[in-house]
Amino acid sequence: MALIHAGDRRCDVRGVVAMAPLVFVEEFNLESIRNAKTVYETTGMREKLARYHDDVDSVFRGWRDIWLDPDFRSWSIERDLAGVRCPILAILGEDDEYSTPAQVAALEKSTVNAKSFDFMKLADCRHSPHRDQPQAVLDAIRRFIEELQD
Repeated sequence: MALIHAGDRRCDVRGVVAMAPLVFVEEFNLESIRNAKTVYETTGMREKLARYHDDVDSVFRGWRDIWLDPDFRSWSIERDLAGVRCPILAILGEDDEYSTPAQVAALEKSTVNAKSFDFMKLADCRHSPHRDQPQAVLDAIRRFIEELQD
């Protein structure tokens, strides 16, 4: 959402941090989402998500079902990104179960008008860099914001 917002020239956006970005649908995403149902039903994932959602089952099914709907296969925000003019910091965990380096490459390619594009790939990190590598993420964001102040 932040990337689409930054690409909409009606708003003055100083910078975007895109963690585990998804800009189009790829088979890897779909396979991971298909597997998430089993994880949701057989591990503590449901209880963890319930801390953040009143109706966790509806939220999970809504997320899963939209991504697996055949009509969603063509979803992409790539064309919305040409309007991004601000600096971008993309952060991706090496072990991200939903996003891939192809997503970051598409983001970089689509944001041709961005002031700058930096990419940080984190080892021992999955789809939630802020949880898996909090200090590294905070340090990177702090540096990014400081550079925006210059």
